[in-house]
Amino acid sequence: MKLNNIYHLDCVEGMKQLEDNIIDLVICSPPYGNIRQYNGFTWDFEETARQLFRIVKKGGVVVWIVNDETIDGSESGESFRQALFFKDCGFKLFDTMIYKKNTPSIPSTNRYYQVFEYMFVFSKGTPKTINLLKDRKNRWVDWKKKKTSVRKKDGTVVRKPYDKKINPFGVRYNIWDYYTGFNHSTNDRIAKDHPAIMPERLASDHVKSWSNPDDLVFDPMCGSGTVCKMAKLSYRKFLGFDISKEYVDMANKRVKYAVPI
Repeated sequence: MKLNNIYHLDCVEGMKQLEDNIIDLVICSPPYGNIRQYNGFTWDFEETARQLFRIVKKGGVVVWIVNDETIDGSESGESFRQALFFKDCGFKLFDTMIYKKNTPSIPSTNRYYQVFEYMFVFSKGTPKTINLLKDRKNRWVDWKKKKTSVRKKDGTVVRKPYDKKINPFGVRYNIWDYYTGFNHSTNDRIAKDHPAIMPERLASDHVKSWSNPDDLVFDPMCGSGTVCKMAKLSYRKFLGFDISKEYVDMANKRVKYAVPI
């Protein structure tokens, strides 16, 4: 199977054609519940997770972006069940991150508005690549911090001199904020017909965090092709599958016209 392509394939059947231990990074936002209709297609979660463990390299990472459907007043909890199944397959749950949106997709009438999704970061062993993004403004720069407090195991607090260099920007927190919607997630007009476009910045941030140039980035349910596009723009190899030919055609067109600077 040639790399740097998006194929019209069921994710499980496509992964069965791949060799063991070849993927450096997986980024995927699979359908969950019946919140969105993706051309009526379904998928086998458990076999998908098993195949991902087989094809991901030792030290590789899977970013699984998912949320829960609310049925009869109760959230399904499917996100947590999936996370635990990934652990049962052999993955480590390296981090539980939050993808916070600027607005709810479907506002509720009887509960606080839902504006986040989980981003479970799984690793096959210890991650081989960790490029933490450092774009959070450091509040201590202007304050010229001279001392710091450390709480000991017994609960007592000890004050001691702070002798580290204070950089203008620090590692960002694990709650990531993005504006969503067509003109925010992407400017690609061809993608507007997809029901749930992944924000390009979100995909790009994960590509840069967990992979290096020339690594292979994979999305088994690539939808409108955002992950593959951002991998290409970041000088990574990419591979994508989708069971909908309409979305595959859409994704391939987006990727075709994406040119790294």
